[in-house]
Amino acid sequence: MIPTQRVILGAGLAILLIITAASIALDVKSRSEAAWVNHTVQVQKKISDLRVLLRRAESAARGYELYRSPGFKDEFEAVRAQIAPALADLKSGVRDNADQVALLEGTEPLALRRVEIAAEAMRLRAMNDEAGIAVLNGKAEGRGLMATVMGNLDHLSAEEERLLAARSQDSRRTGIVLLGIDVAGALVILLLVVMVMRESQRTQFALKSTLLETTAAKEQLEAAVAERTEHLVAAHDELRLSVNVLQSTFRSMAEAVLVIDAEGNVLLSNPAAERMLLHRAGMNLGNLRALSDVFHGDGLTPMKAEELPSARVLRGEEFEDLEMIVRPHSGNQVRHLMISGRPMLDGQGDISGAVLVYHDATTSRETERQLHQSQKLDAIGKLTGGVAHDFNNMLTVISGNTETLVASLKQQPELQRVARLIDDAAERCAELIQHLLAFARRQPLQPRNVEINAAITDIAKLLRPTLGEQIQIETVLQQGPMTAHIDPSRLTNAVLNMAINARDAMPNGGKLLLETHRVVLDEAYAQANAEVRPGPYVMLAVSDTGTGMSADTQQMAFEPFFTTKEVGKGSGLGLSMVYGFVKQSGGHIKIYSEEGHGTTIKLYLPPGEGTPDAAATVAPQAEGGAETIFVVEDDPLVRNFVTAQLQSLGYKTVAAPDSRAALEMIEAGQAFDLLFTDVVIPGGMSGRELAEKVAALRPGLKVLYTSGYTDNAIVHHGKLDDGVLLLTKPYRRNQLAEMIRKALGGGGMAS
Repeated sequence: MIPTQRVILGAGLAILLIITAASIALDVKSRSEAAWVNHTVQVQKKISDLRVLLRRAESAARGYELYRSPGFKDEFEAVRAQIAPALADLKSGVRDNADQVALLEGTEPLALRRVEIAAEAMRLRAMNDEAGIAVLNGKAEGRGLMATVMGNLDHLSAEEERLLAARSQDSRRTGIVLLGIDVAGALVILLLVVMVMRESQRTQFALKSTLLETTAAKEQLEAAVAERTEHLVAAHDELRLSVNVLQSTFRSMAEAVLVIDAEGNVLLSNPAAERMLLHRAGMNLGNLRALSDVFHGDGLTPMKAEELPSARVLRGEEFEDLEMIVRPHSGNQVRHLMISGRPMLDGQGDISGAVLVYHDATTSRETERQLHQSQKLDAIGKLTGGVAHDFNNMLTVISGNTETLVASLKQQPELQRVARLIDDAAERCAELIQHLLAFARRQPLQPRNVEINAAITDIAKLLRPTLGEQIQIETVLQQGPMTAHIDPSRLTNAVLNMAINARDAMPNGGKLLLETHRVVLDEAYAQANAEVRPGPYVMLAVSDTGTGMSADTQQMAFEPFFTTKEVGKGSGLGLSMVYGFVKQSGGHIKIYSEEGHGTTIKLYLPPGEGTPDAAATVAPQAEGGAETIFVVEDDPLVRNFVTAQLQSLGYKTVAAPDSRAALEMIEAGQAFDLLFTDVVIPGGMSGRELAEKVAALRPGLKVLYTSGYTDNAIVHHGKLDDGVLLLTKPYRRNQLAEMIRKALGGGGMAS
C-alpha cells in the first residue's frame, strides 16, 4: 500500500470513529428521551387510575346512601384500600419534578379527607343518625374537596401532557440527527470498502504466491508431524503396556512390597503387604513397631530397633533373605518373614527412601518343620523295627520258658514268685516293643468297617471305672451312620492312652469330651500338613480341661519316650503309639493345646465303605493235637522252644533253620500237616515266598506265620493280607495252641 493510500485510509478510519462515537452518544440520548416519554405516559395512566378510584369510591358511597346495600359498602372499602397506595405510586412517578411533587403533596390529604367524609356518611347512615347526616351535609365539605382534588389532578395531567409533547419533539430532532450521522458513517464505510477492495486486488497475487509456498511447507511439516506422532503413539502404547504390566505384577505379587521415605513413612504398598503385614500407605513403620514383638530367625532373640530391616536399609545397607519372626500383640498368627531391602537414592546420591520386599515363609517353614519331624519319627521307627525282630525272638523264649517255669514251681512259692517277676518283666518288655512297633507303623493291623459312634459309646463305658469319679466323661456324636475302616482293638488302645494322659493333666478333676464328626480335608489343608491326603475323613476328637501343653511340648508329644511326667510315672510311648496307629491306618492326627486351657487331640480316620463288619468272636480255649507241624525258624533258641511247646501239646514236629533247607526237605517228600514259618528267615526267600513255592507243590497247603516284625511281607498299607494267619511274637503257650488249631482247621491257606 502506497503512503497516500495509507493516509487516506487512516483519515477515513478516524472520521468513522468520530461518527461512531457521535452516533453512540446520540443513540444513548435518544434512548433516554424515549424512556422519558414512556415514563410520562405511565404517569398519565397513574393519574387516570387515581381519578377512577376516587370516582368509584364516591359512587359506592352514593349508592350505599340511596340503597343501603352491603355490596356498595364492600366495594367502597375495597376501593378505599387502593387509594393511599395509588397516591404513593403517583408521587414516586413525579419525583423528578418538584412542582408536581408539591402539588401532589397538597392534593393527597384532600383526597384522603374526602374519602374519610364519605366513610363517615356511610357510618351515620348505617346507624340511621339523621341529625349527624344533616350536620355533615350542612358543611358541604365533601363536594368542595372532590372538586379541588379533581382540579389538581387535571393540572397534573396537563403538565404531564406538556412534558410529553416537549420530550417527543426532542426525541424526533435527536432521531433526525442520528439518521444523518448514520448516513455519513455509511458513506465513509463505503469509501473505505472501495479502498480496501482495490488494495486487496493488488495484494491477492502476492498472497497466492505466498500461499503456494506455505502449502508446500505445510505439507512437509504435516508429514514430519505425522511421522513423529506415529512414533509418539507407539511409544505411548508401549509405555502404557509396561505400566499396566508393572501395576498388575505389583498388585498380584504374593510377596509384600513396601516403598518408604527417609522417615519410615509408607509411600506405596501392594495388597499382599496390607494382607500380610497390615501395612498400607500413610502408616509409619516406627509406630507399627509397637504393635508386635520382633525376633531373629531363631524365634528367641529379640531384634533391636537398629537391627530392623527398615532401619538397616535406610542406613544404606542392601540385604537378601533377612530372617525375622513377628509375634503380633493382638494374638494373630505368628509370621515367619524373609526380607530383602534396597535403598533409593535421589539425584545427589543421598538416601531418599527404600524398597522392602517381604516373603511369608510361615507355611513353608511349618511344612519343613513337619517334614523334619516326620523324617525324624520315621528314622526312629526304622531303628525300632530293626531291633524289634531280635527282641521279640528273645522275649518269645524268655516269656515262654518263664511261663513253663511258673507252672512247674507250684510247690516252691518263693521260686515261683521270682519266676513270676521275670514273667511280668518280659510282659512289660513285650508291651514296650509292641508300642514301639505301633509308633514305627510296623504292627500288623486287622482293620474292618467299624461304626464309630457305637465304638466310642462302648469305649466311654470302659473309661469310666478307669478314670475315676473326679473325671466327667461326655460324648458329642454326630447323628447318622458313620463308619471308619480301622482296627477296633487298636482304636480302643489309642483312646485309652489319650484318656489316661488327659486324666494325668487334670489332677484335681475335670471333663473329658469325646466327639465325632464327618469332615473333609481340602487341598489347602493337605499342603499345609505333611503326609495328609485330601478327602473325607471320620474325625474323633478327645478333649480335656487340663493343664495344656506349650508349643515346644506339642512339637515333641509324638516322639517315643518323651514324657512330661515324673520319672517312673510313664514310659512316654502312649501318644507315639496313637500316632503310629493313626498314620498306619491311613489317617491324620493333630494336637491343639494352650497352657492352662486344656488339650484337644483330633484323629482323622479313613472312612469305611458299606455297612460295618460283624465283631470278631472269641475263640474257645484251644487244645493240642496229633498232626505234624513243619517249623521254619532261624533262631535256634526260638526253634527249640517252639518244637518243645508243640510236642508238649501232642504234635509231631519237623524243623528247618532257613527257607532253602525247608524247601529241600519238602521237595524230598517230607510229610506234614501245617507249615509254621517265621516271616523273616534266611535262605534267599521270606516265609511268605517259601509258602507260595510249597503251595505250588502241594495245593491246599495250610500255613501259619509268626513274626516279631513283618517287614511288609504279609502286611501291606497297614493291613494284614486277606486269608493270612499271623501269630505275633512274643506269644504264650495257649496263644500258640489256639492259632495252631485255627490254622489246621482251614483258617490259614497259602495265597
